Amino acid sequence: MAVLQVLSVILVTAACFGESVANLNVSGIDFDSFRKKFHRLYEVNSEEFSRRQINFQNAAVRHLYLNSFSGQTQSATYGINQFSDLSQMEFKDVYLRAESSSAPGFVGSTRAGLPAKFDWRDKGVVAPVQNQLACGSCWAFSTVGAIQAVHAMGGSQLEQLSVQQVVDCSYKNEGCSGGSPSHALAWLKQTRVKLVSHSDYPYKAKTGMCHFFSPSHEGVTVRNFSLHSFSGQEEAMMGQLVQFGPLAAIVDAVSWQDYLGGIIQHHCSSQWSNHAVLVVGYDTTGEIPYWIVQNSWGTTWGDQGYVYVKIGTNICGIADSVAAVFL
Repeated sequence: MAVLQVLSVILVTAACFGESVANLNVSGIDFDSFRKKFHRLYEVNSEEFSRRQINFQNAAVRHLYLNSFSGQTQSATYGINQFSDLSQMEFKDVYLRAESSSAPGFVGSTRAGLPAKFDWRDKGVVAPVQNQLACGSCWAFSTVGAIQAVHAMGGSQLEQLSVQQVVDCSYKNEGCSGGSPSHALAWLKQTRVKLVSHSDYPYKAKTGMCHFFSPSHEGVTVRNFSLHSFSGQEEAMMGQLVQFGPLAAIVDAVSWQDYLGGIIQHHCSSQWSNHAVLVVGYDTTGEIPYWIVQNSWGTTWGDQGYVYVKIGTNICGIADSVAAVFL
């Protein structure tokens, strides 16, 4: 679609929602600011420049729609971020590469006496937000994030473990082309491979040859893991998080391309789970209870790399496939 046509669509859409073009952040000046802020190097008047500018303008149209639901308390807000010059298909192809695993429904009891608010970050066991870059390795970040947290919960010093080792060596997955936390955990459990430190096996944002270490090399092994669906049982999922540590979950993150902050209450379902994240806590003290979720898209995305998802109606399919780790 030509630039003028896109601008026409924006004008019509803006009118429908009572917005002016001045509020849309689609001017050439704004696009220049975006390019500078996120270090985009494509040349002015190039084919890529034109394509990226159209993607940027289309993103502004999406933001009008997404933000039209923001009347609720603490609602999520959507706007310009580091993904705003990607088409939705490009975003999906690079960043939404997790494979959902069928999980049996949870049949245990709900833990009594749960705190109204709980956050594993307060215990010093959650590593800083990482950035997977242009590699579909969210599944590995989610898996390793859970393992290193549980390892620290056992009294060890919090240590950043190797995501690259899981990307390269987990033969049931496809490296930067996608994978599943449950497949990665099954591989670690079956092989008893020691997960080594990040410094021993640093992240490269591309799939490489598996590097093997001697049996005497220090590392963390996975004894077991659980995989359940907590759809309709998110209070039980809260109990699992408090008892066993941060949880690896698969979500539908299509709308997260534009997320800036606030509690997600709309715009995603569990129909197509495609992204792996780490659930580190929850807060039920306010009007809208929510999960505290660490993502792997760096600290410039969302709320310093975190996203908040409403508890209770399986928003984004966050309760559909949830893994806890046992070391």
